[in-house]
Amino acid sequence: MKISFKKISFLFLVILGLNLAFTSCTSDLDVTPEDDDEFLSEDFFKSPDSYKQVLAKLYAGMYVGGNDGDASPDISGIGGDFSSYLRLLFVVQEFTTDEAVIAWADGSLPTMNTQTWGPSNEFLYGVYSRSFYQISLANEFLRQTTDEKLAERNVDAALKTEIAAFRAEARFLRAFDYVQLMDLFGNVPITTEADPVGIYNPVQKSRAEVFAFVESELKDIDNSLVASKANEYGRVDKTAAKFLLAQIYLNAKVYIGTAKNTEAVALCGEIINNSGYTFADVPYKYLFSADNNTNGAQSEFIFPVISDGNLIRATGAGVSFIIHASIGGSMNGSDYGMDGGWQGIRTRKEFVQLFPDETATGDKRGTFYTTGQTLDINNIGSFTNGYAVTKFTNKKSDGGLAQRNDIPDTDFPVFRLSDVYLMYAEAILRGGTGGDLNAAVGYINKLRTRAGASTITSGDLNLNFILDERGRELFWECHRRTDLIRFDKFTGSTKLWQWKGGVKNGTSTESYRNLMPIPATTIQANPTLIQNTGY
Repeated sequence: MKISFKKISFLFLVILGLNLAFTSCTSDLDVTPEDDDEFLSEDFFKSPDSYKQVLAKLYAGMYVGGNDGDASPDISGIGGDFSSYLRLLFVVQEFTTDEAVIAWADGSLPTMNTQTWGPSNEFLYGVYSRSFYQISLANEFLRQTTDEKLAERNVDAALKTEIAAFRAEARFLRAFDYVQLMDLFGNVPITTEADPVGIYNPVQKSRAEVFAFVESELKDIDNSLVASKANEYGRVDKTAAKFLLAQIYLNAKVYIGTAKNTEAVALCGEIINNSGYTFADVPYKYLFSADNNTNGAQSEFIFPVISDGNLIRATGAGVSFIIHASIGGSMNGSDYGMDGGWQGIRTRKEFVQLFPDETATGDKRGTFYTTGQTLDINNIGSFTNGYAVTKFTNKKSDGGLAQRNDIPDTDFPVFRLSDVYLMYAEAILRGGTGGDLNAAVGYINKLRTRAGASTITSGDLNLNFILDERGRELFWECHRRTDLIRFDKFTGSTKLWQWKGGVKNGTSTESYRNLMPIPATTIQANPTLIQNTGY
């Protein structure tokens, strides 16, 4: 992970310590400029390096919650550790499902375990605010990099070319933010660089309008993004945009009521055959080790959130949160390259039962820690209730130590090629045309062979198998809630797991919970917003 871009990103945040804040497009964020004479001012942009520094801030928001790691949070009223984008996505995508449960009783966190959340939930406010904060950051960067602005500053031709690619990356990251908002909250405002700066009430748009905006943006930036595999590691390229577009097409029936599986098949096939990203033919554990940027795993990482124990000061954010919080009971933190555990995250019985055994014998992806742990969760607040998960580690793939043991080096794969294989197969099964079912079987067997699991035939391939296989391959990678909703198994009684609905053995939950409530604080700040049904 020793690349110039990452150093720019985190040295910019940690060493320069600039106290970045923006006047939000929505007053609920309450993030106002504290040093606007220094950052994003005309003087700031006189330096040719400033453009890449601001782009770095956009990427860094995926991991850290503020300009000094956990300190100096971007979002007023939420700590930098709690407001890390990756941490928040883990909370909403994992704790709400069969894949994870957390022992802690911080604020409204327990309601995420039981699908009993409400509009006052501060973690939902956190992910809503983080998304719009990142959007406001991207919008201001785009305002400051127009042709007119660059001409005023006499920016040379070579830098202008580079900035054109930066702008496309900023638009991609903004589209990513809107996908999270659309997925979680449905109808949300759309703001762009064309909107005014300052506190005002943006108009709420329908989920279909947000979908159309994201679709248009991702198609439009294809001409400006760097070619596939040609960008620095950790930055997006044309393939990342194709992946995100394929992802929303696969979920289009949920988002807009119209299936777009044929479009998903085409994009997935393009990525598989023409992107240059290749299946990582290494042990599965390599993908989640401290050297996963160099051990061969990186060949399938289309969009990773990069980590560095020496450059990041974010003990409670990102992968540091995931690894720290998943260590407890009789586990020894040093076995996972860490200085200890926080006794928090485990998995639920029903997820363990997706694997042929509990010892990773029949499927090496089923990495559970069972010593002193019970399979049943009688008490959510007790770490030893529920099997622990050892998927992510801060040790290198050869067992060697990372740079330090308090903050990990392990990168988080937001998009990877293995997911494309699974999306391709699912889109075909959902009626998408133009694909090859036999090829899809072959792609899935690559995953299963790497995991030491038995291979399948086309007769085994159905939607229920795909959902289970997505769980086995992609668990704890922030996909589960979205997947369960797409398969109509998140709410209701079709699929139950322990403590769903607040009952030990699980119970049916209301279908309106497929959408999260728009945070009450947000509606107080912008009374034009309409709350989602049921809340």
